Amino acid sequence: MSHHKPPLLISACLLGQPVRYDGQSKSQDAACLTQLAAHYQLLPVCPECAGGLPVPRPAAEIIHGDGRQVLLGQARVVTASGEDVSQPFKAGAELTLQLAKQYGCQLALLKANSPSCGNRDIYDGSFSQQLQHGQGVTAALLQQHGLQVFNENEIDQLLALVTDMR
Repeated sequence: MSHHKPPLLISACLLGQPVRYDGQSKSQDAACLTQLAAHYQLLPVCPECAGGLPVPRPAAEIIHGDGRQVLLGQARVVTASGEDVSQPFKAGAELTLQLAKQYGCQLALLKANSPSCGNRDIYDGSFSQQLQHGQGVTAALLQQHGLQVFNENEIDQLLALVTDMR
């Protein structure tokens, strides 16, 4: 029956892969991951690594907007030292979208508050841990292409969807 499981794009760090900028993961607890794997075909991705950025890498934030503006070339993703990393962020978003399309993904579970993956809030570009409303680059691109994007605080809603689909 496994071929009936819908594909779910998931931030690799949430599965425990140490791909975050600081070389850490943000693994969700085992019970939660087991439940997700029971209902979904998990497709792990780290857009920033896909875009060619190393692990570890300098923390980056979006300045003058959010992911939607970055995609339009109206905002930039920069590191605290001022290096512009918009290009790898955009490349990683495109590759993540390609993966989603390849597997017919309608859903993504991405890391909250990330400049790539944040679906509701992102850091404001001041590197002072201040959140602002907005989306990361990958989350924005996926949503523009009709995917529903959730974060790790919304896993209950995500699991509720799959039980509704039955």
